[in-house]
Amino acid sequence: MCNMTFEETGGENSVERMDSVAQALEEVLSSALPQGCITVGVYEAAKSLNADPDNVVLCLLATDDEEDVALQIHFTLIQAFCCENDINILRVGNMWRLAEILGGVKPGGEPMDVHCVLVTNPQSALWKDPALSKVNRFCRDCRCLDQWVPVINLPDR
Repeated sequence: MCNMTFEETGGENSVERMDSVAQALEEVLSSALPQGCITVGVYEAAKSLNADPDNVVLCLLATDDEEDVALQIHFTLIQAFCCENDINILRVGNMWRLAEILGGVKPGGEPMDVHCVLVTNPQSALWKDPALSKVNRFCRDCRCLDQWVPVINLPDR
């Protein structure tokens, strides 16, 4: 059931909602990281999805390298797999910030490869995390608007 109103689909309210979802995504990543519930990298993600798709609660795909055809083919396959297995997907802008959140930026160095990031379900209370619920609700609402893979831009800090 879709609960979005026309006013929520555009305008200033939409910008505020996107900012709030971006903040919730940062909270999800920050709480999942110390629990070992993050898988980083396209190939690592594919292996994890193949091994235990029921354990994956969120898939993040970068928007920054859209000219890399091979990467886009991988993304298409990952997206199809996630859709088939009811895994929420977000395209995320600002890979530098994403790498920073995940602790993969060394001073003066290049960020880690965060083209694909999976958040898995730990045995603890992350699944009931309000931030994860907010991100999942956003994904569900976007699907109701036929936007199957919504895009979130992580703001610089």
